[in-house]
Amino acid sequence: MKRLLPVLFILTGYTTIAQVVVTASRDQSWKKIYRASATKINDLVDTKLDVKFDYDKAYMYGKEWVTLHPHFYATDSLSLDAKGMNINEVSLVKDGKRTPLHYDYDSSILFITLDKTYKEDEKYTIYIDYVSKPNEYRSAGSAAITDDKGLYFINPKGEDKDKPTQIWTQGETESNSVWFPTIDKPNQKTTEEITMTVPDKYVTLSNGLLINQKKNADGTRADTWKLDMPNAPYLFFMGVGDYAIVKDTYKGKEVNYYVEKEYAPVARKIFGLTPEMMKFFSERLNYEYPWPKYDQITGRDYVSGAMENTTATLHTDALQQNARELTDGNKYEDYVSHELFHHWFGDLVTCESWSNITMNESFADYSEYLWREYKYGKDNADEYNYKAMGEYLNSGDDDKDLVRFYYRDKEDPFDAVSYQKGGRILNMLRHYLGDDAFFKGLNLYLATNKFGTGEAQQLRLALEQVSGRDLNWFFNEWYYGSGQPDLDISYQYNAATQTEKVFINQKQEINKIFSMPLAIDVYQGADKKRYDVWINNRNDTFSFPVKSRPDLINVDADKTLLANKEDHKGLDEFAYQYKHATNYVDRREAVDFCLDHFENDSAKALLMYAFNDQRPLLRKHILSSLKAGKLDKSFIAKVEAMAKTDTSTLVKASAIDLMGDLKNKSYEDFFVAATKDSSYSIAGAALGALDAIDDAKAIALLPELKKDARGDLENTIEEVELTAKTDADFDEMYNRFAGAPITKKFNEVFNFITYLNNVNNVPNFKKGVDTVINFRNKATAYGQELTDEITNALGDLKDKKSASKKSAGNNAKAIKEEIAYLDAKLK
Repeated sequence: MKRLLPVLFILTGYTTIAQVVVTASRDQSWKKIYRASATKINDLVDTKLDVKFDYDKAYMYGKEWVTLHPHFYATDSLSLDAKGMNINEVSLVKDGKRTPLHYDYDSSILFITLDKTYKEDEKYTIYIDYVSKPNEYRSAGSAAITDDKGLYFINPKGEDKDKPTQIWTQGETESNSVWFPTIDKPNQKTTEEITMTVPDKYVTLSNGLLINQKKNADGTRADTWKLDMPNAPYLFFMGVGDYAIVKDTYKGKEVNYYVEKEYAPVARKIFGLTPEMMKFFSERLNYEYPWPKYDQITGRDYVSGAMENTTATLHTDALQQNARELTDGNKYEDYVSHELFHHWFGDLVTCESWSNITMNESFADYSEYLWREYKYGKDNADEYNYKAMGEYLNSGDDDKDLVRFYYRDKEDPFDAVSYQKGGRILNMLRHYLGDDAFFKGLNLYLATNKFGTGEAQQLRLALEQVSGRDLNWFFNEWYYGSGQPDLDISYQYNAATQTEKVFINQKQEINKIFSMPLAIDVYQGADKKRYDVWINNRNDTFSFPVKSRPDLINVDADKTLLANKEDHKGLDEFAYQYKHATNYVDRREAVDFCLDHFENDSAKALLMYAFNDQRPLLRKHILSSLKAGKLDKSFIAKVEAMAKTDTSTLVKASAIDLMGDLKNKSYEDFFVAATKDSSYSIAGAALGALDAIDDAKAIALLPELKKDARGDLENTIEEVELTAKTDADFDEMYNRFAGAPITKKFNEVFNFITYLNNVNNVPNFKKGVDTVINFRNKATAYGQELTDEITNALGDLKDKKSASKKSAGNNAKAIKEEIAYLDAKLK
């Protein structure tokens, strides 16, 4: 599951979420509950479903034939997960006849008494007639996601004319048992056949191949999909809707893209790299894509980012970008690579329990790096690696093991540890073993455990078998332990002895010392010499022979180590590092040092030089970090030039943002013209910049701009309109934020904070602030950068309220109370 979209948990309202969080913080009993693999009494073998949908009631009428056998010990009973259903019949199927069986059902577990005691490998088939009622099912949920009803009817009665009617399912973690009885655990595998009867105007999608279609006299059609290769129950999928199917292929296998019809012309621009990804991953792993086809579909109101249902990946509808949006690039290409890679790590070999979700998600996270490295080069991949590492380091999750046998809820391990940290750990493991051993080890892991399950120890054994190296030390540190090293790095040059000493202090507060290999590059003039060392102690000292004071000592020279680092280099060393070291992170570290020392002329000179960096996002980072009030004429001239001539639309937009902060009226004509740019990012930045110098002119442009507004332009239009909102609009604005679709939630929070500056009704203001704070606190699991932006926006709100207090008149008392409340919340 691609869960980096930070809004997975926003499905009901924040009061519910807050209650879940408070309850979780008080109840610590889970810390004593060992989360073992599910005990296997019976094994699934095959699952056959025949289902029909009641759009008016949001019901599904199902018939199921499930074949099983005892795992090892003989048994005379069967327990199936079946959540919130009506059970009409349970029978044994034998020789074409059904014999009713006794069963007990508590709305969660269907306990069936079999007709006899069955022995190991003695198969039997159970028939179940049932009704799935997903909208009536209620569960405790989790802090990460509060809705796990498995089967979703989207606009089933067609009452919302702006939203299509769709049906889709979401199984992970254990939600598919809301729509069919099964043993809903990741260590079960079953083949499947699903027949869906739907209105003939709709298309369907499920796992495997479409083997039959039959039109009925009542205007419906029965589609039968079959997958004869075993996969986990949580990977079962059904999708129904009025989609266009854009066809592609890979080595004779169907590769199709299901999109709403208006996006058919651009579907290949969104998904079209899929066949190349399939080829690349197959070759990189030396393991051919194992499934009979690969389809991708989008879903409205989807509760996550994307889901790797076997051969039928479901994506959020945010992937449906129009041609103008794609001018800024495909923002969701990582989703495509992530879910595809799951078809090896997750679908072919599945984590044996949620405690080992790293065997699914860490690999899928790392696939984003692998794809970028192959397609766009190492610099691009390292940029992604740096960002992902920062998201983990700032997540506050450094007290959690990667393999996690203790957790409150099965959703909890889906966090920055399993995703971003796990991906960085794989990168370190690859760097330590070398490409040949690493990828051959992955191939062995897949081949050994195909169509079964895996855990971290099996990965270790495969890598050890290939490399001949013991890896217990690595897995104990990184897989079965928490945290990371916090390194303090300092230097000492001795001219008399012609030596350079490097002091590395592990200052992490946890009572744990990391052992790890480290590359240190020593630069002197045109010469660079590498030293491979190990750090093993709280304090390590390394001494290197040098002819003179080195120009640079580059610790962790390949920039693969997962660690917090305080590196006591000076400006000269960082300037040299930017120009001579080879990695993206070398340049990023130098840029950040210069941004922190912007008052220094040499720092300014390096930043000016870095404006020509090959990575657009590094140029954008510099622009976004600069303060308009500190820019001299040369910087202003450079920013103006970048706004007009940079090759990246995103960099141009950031330059326009910075120009807007200058509030220079002479830019007005340029801003007006830029609002018509083909890039939504540029147009949105230009509208915001224009609003800063002439809000009336900006407002006058809105009717025309609204005719085609998405992304940053749509967000800026909403921000400009906020200036006219008052206390009377609170319910509208509150509901817009609380009820925003997943893909818009994080933009809406900033608009809502901006609107709160206009709210003088104290209870409403407090309600609004509480909602934002709750949202911010839950977003921490998905990266500190975003939550810091929300905190900064709340700080700006406080400053604006303080500035308006003097001229507030009768509202001064209310504003004073609001400021005090906001100040307390921020503290």
